[in-house]
Amino acid sequence: MYSFNNDYSEGAHPKILEAITRTNLDQNSGYGTDGHCTRAREIIRREIGREDADIHFIVGGTQTNLITIGTALKPWQAVICVAQGHINVHETGAIEATGHKVLAMPGKDGKLTPADITQALNLHTDEHMVQPKMVYISNSTELGTQYSKAELEAIRSLCKEKDLYLFLDGARLGSALTSEVNDLTIKDIAALTDVFYIGGTKAGALFGEALVISHPDLKPDFRFMIKQRGALLAKGWLLGIQYEELFTDNLYYDLASHANAMADILRKGISGLGYSFAAPSLTNQLFPIFPDEVIETLQKDFVFSIQEKGTNGHSVIRLVTSWATKEDACRQFLDALKTCSM
Repeated sequence: MYSFNNDYSEGAHPKILEAITRTNLDQNSGYGTDGHCTRAREIIRREIGREDADIHFIVGGTQTNLITIGTALKPWQAVICVAQGHINVHETGAIEATGHKVLAMPGKDGKLTPADITQALNLHTDEHMVQPKMVYISNSTELGTQYSKAELEAIRSLCKEKDLYLFLDGARLGSALTSEVNDLTIKDIAALTDVFYIGGTKAGALFGEALVISHPDLKPDFRFMIKQRGALLAKGWLLGIQYEELFTDNLYYDLASHANAMADILRKGISGLGYSFAAPSLTNQLFPIFPDEVIETLQKDFVFSIQEKGTNGHSVIRLVTSWATKEDACRQFLDALKTCSM
């Protein structure tokens, strides 16, 4: 059984494991105050072009989201996101558990639009309702789509006009930045958001997300919130080492490019067999629509998830490729799909 179920099925890229092994018996100070985290922060600041940014290393994406949103919002405030947003669908009510409401809007192809944000603001107009204060988006999105520079600039402009924080979830940022249609750089992301993170868990690291805070109001006492939420890793240097490696010799982008290239093989093969997709993704997540009997046959040899169970004998599945996905496995999937489609 070969898995296309997610992009964190494998451990970590060998260069990362080698770096951890090489430094294994070195002594380090704890909680991210070590030299590796310091150097990783310096590398990331240069990469994003923001020497003024605060950078925190956190183990996972859900922790990063709830800590960031829980810190930014006052008790009566809420966060706006698209209906498919990770904080709305896949985090077990983590944001609501911090006492803040998630305002989920329809969006388009998994992306939030300025019209969605405006609608949310128009629906919450006085002190009898929660006050929208933050906009949360993901790039790439939960549907594998991505924001163009013009789209992100439009959202940023509206957020500035309405005094809203803009938070970008970058769990799969590498895949978005290395997509063939991408026109954003990581420096653009840093300039156009108040806070964002560079995902490592889904990008070749063992674990870890690098949270980048640009807005001055979000910086004070942030480590207190990390600690209170149980996310201040004692052996924080393990995070720093991984980001040192990811941003050495273009590794972060190379691994994301590989994931996209494997998805492209699947995408072209699936399209060539006459199948369509539920979302126009050009990153490492694909959402093809197959007959249910074809899905049942494929499940004998491949692991993937059902995104949407259809009522007309067809369903949407999700295929995810990673930095470690083998080209042979993609070809085998396409061969199996061709056989059961005859």
